[in-house]
Amino acid sequence: AITRCSKRGIMKVRKSSILLAILIIIASLALDQTTKWAVVQAIPLYGKIELIPHFFDLTYIQNIGAGFSIMEGYGVVFFSLITLIACAVIVYYFCTTEDRRIQSALSFVFAGALGNWIDRLRFGYVRDFFSFRIFGQSFPVFNVADVCITMGFFSILLILWIDDFKEKRKWKQNKLQ
Repeated sequence: AITRCSKRGIMKVRKSSILLAILIIIASLALDQTTKWAVVQAIPLYGKIELIPHFFDLTYIQNIGAGFSIMEGYGVVFFSLITLIACAVIVYYFCTTEDRRIQSALSFVFAGALGNWIDRLRFGYVRDFFSFRIFGQSFPVFNVADVCITMGFFSILLILWIDDFKEKRKWKQNKLQ
């Protein structure tokens, strides 16, 4: 185990947790960067390939903003600073929890943040391409890195909700006894 200092005192992060995190990050980054490269090779800017009519397209766009194209025009330096802060917070929580489920979910969030940051540093924008229309309304275009961030974040929420539910059920059972 690797020993880390935290405000909670000395904490041991298992080597297996770190190895799993590294594997998640490498696999997620590889998938993210490979799919972005493939889309750029196959689809011109603002072009699209309809895969499921009236529901799902691959549409290549260049996003200079944050998720869902919000905060356009803030620039690479601003988004780099936000990404570095977010990654530092993720690493801190990774090292201060012993819950491997949370560590895995944080690894997906970290990988997604890193994948989009790589794009910003290389190109000045993020390459997005998944385009859905739900009930006739277009959903913002996104990429694999965005999926990793969303999946990791919602996994954390689900884990916390399930653990809270189990704790409340356990507390009620103990109270009845």
